[in-house]
Amino acid sequence: MTEHWQLDPDRALPAEPATRDLARTIYQHGAALPLVSMHGHVDVGLFAANQSFGDPAELLITPDHYLVRMLVSQGYRHGQLGVPHRDGTGATEAVERDPRAIWRRFCENWHLFRGTPTRYWLEHELAEIFELPAPPSADNADALYDQLCATIQRDDFRPLALLDRMNVQVLATTDSALSDLGAHADLARTLGPGRIVPTFRPDSLVHIGHPAWAGEIDQLATVSGVDTGDYNGFLAALRNRRRAFIEAGARATDHGHLTADTTPLPAADAERIYRDALQGSVRPADAEAFAAHMLYQMAEMAAEDGLVMQLHPGVLRNHSSEIYRLHGPDQGFDIPVRVEFTHNLRPVLDRFGLSPQFRCILFTTDETVYSRELAPLAGAYPSIRLGAPWWFLDSPEQMRRFRESAVETAGFYNTSGFVDDTRAFASIPARHDLSRRIDAGYLAKLVAEGRLPMDEALDTMVDLAHRLALTAYAAPNN
Repeated sequence: MTEHWQLDPDRALPAEPATRDLARTIYQHGAALPLVSMHGHVDVGLFAANQSFGDPAELLITPDHYLVRMLVSQGYRHGQLGVPHRDGTGATEAVERDPRAIWRRFCENWHLFRGTPTRYWLEHELAEIFELPAPPSADNADALYDQLCATIQRDDFRPLALLDRMNVQVLATTDSALSDLGAHADLARTLGPGRIVPTFRPDSLVHIGHPAWAGEIDQLATVSGVDTGDYNGFLAALRNRRRAFIEAGARATDHGHLTADTTPLPAADAERIYRDALQGSVRPADAEAFAAHMLYQMAEMAAEDGLVMQLHPGVLRNHSSEIYRLHGPDQGFDIPVRVEFTHNLRPVLDRFGLSPQFRCILFTTDETVYSRELAPLAGAYPSIRLGAPWWFLDSPEQMRRFRESAVETAGFYNTSGFVDDTRAFASIPARHDLSRRIDAGYLAKLVAEGRLPMDEALDTMVDLAHRLALTAYAAPNN
């Protein structure tokens, strides 16, 4: 192996030499800015425990559904990559317990990630953060594994130390509405308020058709201290939990629905559907109508308490029933579908869209709606911001298309700044770095074409890389 793995310093910048020179200057103006990571899925317990990572597979492979899904698409099974089975599935397939074997499988298949954003993120993580000497391969898998093991046992590579190493200013976790928030309270005492903050995620409570719903409603009553035996009590309990999240430092809520429908129901219908659900007899059509109604209710609560409402519809969860049965959710089998915003959001925007107290960030995995729907909505309603390319769109070409599709209508300042949306903790700086490089390239194009002065491009770079996220996710009532 070579002694130093040198990444191309101009990676992901424009290929045309003159524009690349401009982009390099613009990128350097924003490259070292602190990271504002406001839409993440790293488990808060990782930071509360602050223990050394167990092994390279546990840190980099098993929790990264981007990485796992690529290997599964090539014939590997989740169990071969260390993903455990759910309890009670009766699965007979063995789960790989040897992390070195999992790491070898990854290294032997490094070529599969060519051309993907996962390859970019992994290169940044392995070379820049963990200082490995060479790209993975079948030949060096064991040597890299041993070096990584030694590195992650060091105190300066524990989770809280990595926050500083990775220059993370603020990190938001995504937390069930049922969370007692104890880990966040402990971290606020350790790190000070506002460094690691929760995000309120009520999806499992507002989607009333799933088998565990009644039990979760009982848990909601327990954690809130509010009787959830009727619909009004349910709403009161949700308001109680939102207040608890705000007190713990939350700045936003997070809503992952199949559609963007926000049609409210008459109170009597909402009460009837809730009552039917408690009795275990809710109809699928009523469950869908209730989910849309609850998005409207969440918007109403957001206008009251100031939490930013993040909405990202358009993903069919758990497309493979077998993978869901064996391994549970979030295993790489959530697949995008077409989504409509203009009509579906009208009930909420008619009521709250012009309110200075209501703030909503819209995300999509359907890039066809950027210029047709989302940019016009964000370019008109003061309450709306357009979220960064997210999930399947979190890639160089689609980031470029996002700027080309959205900026002319919405401008830069009706967008949210970058969000990294990841469970893979060590990939956070890589994702922000890629976004900054793509934005630098877009700004350089505007400068090269005489559409933006260089001084304004440099100022815009700071906004896109740092300031906009702080503004879009300002604390409630600030």
